[in-house]
Amino acid sequence: VQLQASGGGLVQPGGSLRLSCAVTGSIFSRNAVGWYRQAPGEQRELVAAITTGGSTNYADSVKGRFTISRDNARTTVYLQMNSLKPEDTAAYYCHTRQYGMHYWGKGTQVTVSS
Repeated sequence: VQLQASGGGLVQPGGSLRLSCAVTGSIFSRNAVGWYRQAPGEQRELVAAITTGGSTNYADSVKGRFTISRDNARTTVYLQMNSLKPEDTAAYYCHTRQYGMHYWGKGTQVTVSS
């Protein structure tokens, strides 16, 4: 199972970015996928997750600003991030689990700064 995250970059406060996580080698439609982030000196935290049935959950800090979605045909999960704040700056990682094994993609850096 491999996860490839992309879409990070530098954006001004109030701006938007869309992250993508392409998942290969898994039974994608049967696995939940989550986005996590980790800022320097901080623990990795869950940002958003989406189940196989499309149910979602979000960290309180991003509710109303971020939207997670999945395209089973493309085996890709997206994280639309709007109204970005400097405190959203972090490396963002996608994650899935299959048969009890955890899989992580390499991080994509999001920097929110003027």
